[in-house]
Amino acid sequence: MKKVLLALSFVLVCGLTALMAQTRTITGTVTGSDDGMPIPGASVFVKGTTIGTVTQVNGSYSINVPADAQTLVYSFVGMRSQEQPIAGRSVIDVILASDAIAVSEVVVIGYGTRLKAELTGSIASVRASDIADNTAPTFESALQGRAAGVHVVGGSGKLGQAVRTRIRGASSISASNQPLYVIDGMPVQSQNLGANNNEPTNPIADLNPNDIESIQVLKDASAAAIYGSRASNGVILVTTKRGKPGRTTFNFSSQIGISEPANKVNFLNRAQYLDLFELAYSNVAGGSNEPYIIWDDWTDALDWGLNYWRDPLNPSDLSQGPDTNWEDEALRRGSMQQFDFSASGGNEKTQFYAGLSTVDQTSIVNGNSFDRISGRLNLDQKATDNVSFGMNMNLVRSRNFRVANDNAFSTPLQMVALPPLNPKYNPNTGELNSNTLYENGLIVRKHNMSNTEIFRNFGNLYAQINILPSLSFRTEAGVDLLNQREIEYRSRLTNDGGPEGEAYDRSVNSKIYNLESFFTYNQKLSPVLDLNVVLGNSLQQADFDFAAISAKGFPNDNFKRIASASEITNATSSGTGYRYNSYFSRANLKVMERFLIDASGRFDGSSRFGKDNRYGFFPSAALAWIASNEDFLLNNDFLSFLKPRISWGVTGNSEIDNFAARGLYMGSNYAGLSGMVSSSIPSPDLKWETTTQTNVGVDFGFFNNRITGEIDYYFKKTTDLLLNVQIPGTTGFSTVYRNVGEMENKGWEFVLNTVNIEGPFSWSSNFNITFNKNKITNLDGQVISSGIWRVMEGQPIGVFYTKEFAGVDPTNGDALFYLNETGDETTTSLSAAANRIVGDPNPDFWGGFTNSFRYAGFDLNVMFQFVYGHDIFNQGRQWQADGFSWFDNQVVEFYENIWRQPGDNAKYPQPRFYEGNGYGTSSMLIFDGSYIRLKEVSLGYTIPKRIVQRGGLENVRVFARAYNLLTITDYPGWDPEASSPGTADATTQSSNIRQGWDFYTAPQPRTLTFGLNMTF
Repeated sequence: MKKVLLALSFVLVCGLTALMAQTRTITGTVTGSDDGMPIPGASVFVKGTTIGTVTQVNGSYSINVPADAQTLVYSFVGMRSQEQPIAGRSVIDVILASDAIAVSEVVVIGYGTRLKAELTGSIASVRASDIADNTAPTFESALQGRAAGVHVVGGSGKLGQAVRTRIRGASSISASNQPLYVIDGMPVQSQNLGANNNEPTNPIADLNPNDIESIQVLKDASAAAIYGSRASNGVILVTTKRGKPGRTTFNFSSQIGISEPANKVNFLNRAQYLDLFELAYSNVAGGSNEPYIIWDDWTDALDWGLNYWRDPLNPSDLSQGPDTNWEDEALRRGSMQQFDFSASGGNEKTQFYAGLSTVDQTSIVNGNSFDRISGRLNLDQKATDNVSFGMNMNLVRSRNFRVANDNAFSTPLQMVALPPLNPKYNPNTGELNSNTLYENGLIVRKHNMSNTEIFRNFGNLYAQINILPSLSFRTEAGVDLLNQREIEYRSRLTNDGGPEGEAYDRSVNSKIYNLESFFTYNQKLSPVLDLNVVLGNSLQQADFDFAAISAKGFPNDNFKRIASASEITNATSSGTGYRYNSYFSRANLKVMERFLIDASGRFDGSSRFGKDNRYGFFPSAALAWIASNEDFLLNNDFLSFLKPRISWGVTGNSEIDNFAARGLYMGSNYAGLSGMVSSSIPSPDLKWETTTQTNVGVDFGFFNNRITGEIDYYFKKTTDLLLNVQIPGTTGFSTVYRNVGEMENKGWEFVLNTVNIEGPFSWSSNFNITFNKNKITNLDGQVISSGIWRVMEGQPIGVFYTKEFAGVDPTNGDALFYLNETGDETTTSLSAAANRIVGDPNPDFWGGFTNSFRYAGFDLNVMFQFVYGHDIFNQGRQWQADGFSWFDNQVVEFYENIWRQPGDNAKYPQPRFYEGNGYGTSSMLIFDGSYIRLKEVSLGYTIPKRIVQRGGLENVRVFARAYNLLTITDYPGWDPEASSPGTADATTQSSNIRQGWDFYTAPQPRTLTFGLNMTF
């Protein structure tokens, strides 16, 4: 027996010795080339195997490799992968350089992550550095000019207002065209919840941009179809910052700034106003229209119309008196200050990120300001080797001190209609002048109130179990709780509140619950075959409660709450909601490290549709070939990366009214008796609006990825449009949702990244441009109208359809219009002219160009953004450049380009007081809105570490940043980015159709900020 044990021991020792002889240990450190700091979490693995490890907090690593191992591969997100031959070494230190294309970057996709090099879909990425220290209240502005295929329109210089975002064009007429926003895996509320008597608000403004780690925009169906029924407009995935193993790192950021209007239109001063008014009056006095002139001369007309203040010592001298610049009163210098403090860190088991932020901004629009305070906690805990859990929580309070909508004279911008002869103050009392042509907006600003306050909590909890080395299960439960309150008070001293005072109080309670559970299978099936499969279920429920009350009759303006009113004028409440039940799956197959095959499908059910069409299936498939991994392209000094790809898929749109398929009743009363009335008629056959998209693209890299880029061609066809169609009035209703019509978008996207200079001085560039063509291909013969906007077959959505201005008759200054569709005859009668398509608010192309420079601690970033080919309907010009059809002040540009004498080849017709020469809606009010904007310039300096470390700091950077420095455009209005949604007939459909509308819309601000970032 002893001999047997001795023999077994000998065999065991020999086996261990042989095993040890077959492996060896290699150690080292991985650091970054930019700052020489260690890189924790970098991957180190043996090439051609699954043997690997990650670096520790100090960048060190230790790996056991087979005796025959030849090469180690080092990689990290945003760094160029590097291969090192082992060559008998036991210590290998590596320095990783930044990667312009970051093909090894990990990109967040739906329900998972992928290496950028292995993506088969079209995804645009924006990193944290691109949105850091952004002064806009909402992060969408960071996408403007940075993400190909994404068209972002700020719409207004007012703070907290909704942003119009279109990904590869509009895909719907009556349903929403806004993308789906997913924050840390949870779809969140992004639609306006405000009252429809003011401009729409933006719930996305509740997210602090400085908490964001990355943004991914899923553009094609391969990338977005896993979100199924809500992905037709694209999906924007937002990932917030998380902690990493290592010592706790604190970051403090502060910035202060000032802003001013990026542009002013310039209106007539007193002398110009009097000159033009006298001219306009003289052009009709004594003529055929004299019976309509009820004044002896133009000074009498002014007396009657304006009641302006003359010089009391010389009342007959019109050259003396007030000269008020009302544009300067409507627009002002704004300010901002923002402070952010965060802490992150942890160990191998627990990581955390905690952040606190406060921002306070005053707008360039008199009376508008916005503030927000938010706190975030992201926690990740590894309970055991196979079980982990965590949470993401964001608490926010935001306040928007608002002004009236753009359709009311009380809005500050409409003060420009006041003549300069109207003084700001009453010279007798010293109070704000109430005897102006229209209401003095400064009185409204002083006495009226319109405030929106939001308390919001959105976040989720997750747990993940590694069932097998290749199989994991993850479940996430999330909530988005939003409480919004809108309080308005209209003073006894204002037109809309007098003489008793009026108040309005509205509350919204939005509750969204989300539960998602899915399995992930990730297995290397063979040396040449890798498989990743996701299979899961998603449940979402949303409930909304609305309540509003209005009252009038207040003792004085010191009492503003409803309880102080003498009469309740209206009270209402309502509730609604929706539910989704979804099943989804995705499979990714990688063959020989070169061929990528992806397929996904989502089976969605929604409460918004009838029982026979409640569920829909949304599949996608994609192929890609990493051609640069082929043997015949390896070791190629010219071509670094080449990946052609093609994808196809179907996505849906369900963003319509809740219960749109059902016939509904509501409680009502008549003569004091309660009862029920029908509020909608059923549409039982209503089903999903679907968009089928094909994408063909190629990703490339040259000269060791110093030149990289993407080219994509896409074709989107939307069928079964969810259209709010008109029905006979005999039904008791005017519209109903039905599946009618088809629409298409097709276009090209080009992205080019270059590392122009490397070394102590570095220079890199990014250029992107998108061409998109939208067309309505079928509406079953219908034409949809919304003001001068039309939706008709064969045309893009929302074309302008009105009278076409044919120029000015040089002999007499008459405004001419085309009489018929062919355009071969003209008329001076606007009413007799033919309606025709005269403009298109959809741009032909848009994009951005960014350059980044670095040298000796200095960094400079310059970004241009451009849009070309869109038209704007400047409705305000109907009164700002009408030649005194009434007394509204006129723009200087009109004054300088009017017809004055026979032979003039003038841009604008002869001014004619009270008559209006060409006055009304026509193409004279439609202008080309193309522009190039110097969107952002930032200059920073990072103080050398040897200096800041003496004070216990790790990193200190000071910077200055400017936004909207310069805009090059021929557009004569305040801002070529204007797109007011209006509040009359404010519906999703009207918002989709009425694009490019400028109605006294506030310009974008030009902002200059100074800031400090400290890490310790």
